[in-house]
Amino acid sequence: MVNFLTSVLYVTWDVSPDIFSIGSLHIRWYSLLFVGSFIFGGWLFAKFYKREGLPQQMVDTIFFVGLLSALIGARLGHVIFYDLESYLAEPSEIIKVWHGGLASHGGAIGLLLGIWWYVRKYGKKYNIDFLWIGDRIAIAVAFAGMAIRLGNLMNSEIYGYETTLPWGFIFVRDGQTVPHHPTQIYEALAYLAIGLMLLPLYFSKLSKKIYRGFIFGLFLVLLFGARFMIEFLKMPQDGNDAMAAQSGRLLNNGQLLSIPFIVAGVIILIWSFVAKKPLLRKPSPTD
Repeated sequence: MVNFLTSVLYVTWDVSPDIFSIGSLHIRWYSLLFVGSFIFGGWLFAKFYKREGLPQQMVDTIFFVGLLSALIGARLGHVIFYDLESYLAEPSEIIKVWHGGLASHGGAIGLLLGIWWYVRKYGKKYNIDFLWIGDRIAIAVAFAGMAIRLGNLMNSEIYGYETTLPWGFIFVRDGQTVPHHPTQIYEALAYLAIGLMLLPLYFSKLSKKIYRGFIFGLFLVLLFGARFMIEFLKMPQDGNDAMAAQSGRLLNNGQLLSIPFIVAGVIILIWSFVAKKPLLRKPSPTD
C-alpha cells in the first residue's frame, strides 16, 4: 500500500524545453527565465539607485555589464571547469551557447569582474565601491539563481540521484524511468529563501544598522553553502565528476568551486564588522 501511494505521488516530468518553435528557431523556457532574471535585477537596481539618489541611466549600464559578464563567464566556466578537452578539440563550439553549457561558478566570476570594471569607471564619481555594488547585486543574483534553476528543470537537466521519496521526478526526456531528486527545485527554493531574507535587510530600517559588505558576505556564505550541500544529492555533471565518484573522491567539481566563495564570504563578513562602513552611500560632491 505504501509503495503504491508513493508511486502515485512521483512526478512524471515530460515538459518540452521549448515555449514554441518556428522552423529551426527555438524559444526556450531557459532563455526566457535567464533574460527575465536580469530584467528583474535591472528593476531592483532602479529601486536601489532611486533610494540613494543615483542617476537612473546608470541602471542601463549595470544591466548590460551584468548580463554580458555573467553570460561570458558562465560559458567560459563550463568550457574550462567541465569539458575543456572537448572544446579544445572543437574550438568553434565555444561560442555556440545555444547548444547548452553554462556554469554558475564561471558566471559568478564573470559577474565579479564586470562589477570591478563598473566600479573603476563610476566609483569615484558617485562614491560607490565594490562592496557597495556587491551588497545590492547579491539580492538580484539570489532571485536570478532561482530562475536559472527553474530553467534547468524545464530542460530536464542537473538533477539528483535516484530517490524513493514521494516528490521524486521521473525525467522522461532525459531517458529516465525511475524517480530522481529534483535538485533544481531544491536549489531554486534555497535561492528564493536567500533572496527573501536579503531583500528586507536593504529596504527596511535595518539598512541603517548593518555595515557595507554584510549582505554580500552573507549571500556568498548562504548561496554557495546551499549549493555545496545540495551537490551531495546531484548526479555527476561531467566525465570528471563521474570518474571522481568512481574513485571515491568525496567532493565534486561544484563543491570544490564553491569553497573559495564561502571562504570569501566569511572574510567579507569579518571585514564589514571591522571597517564599519555604512551600507547606504553618502552623496558625493558630483551628484
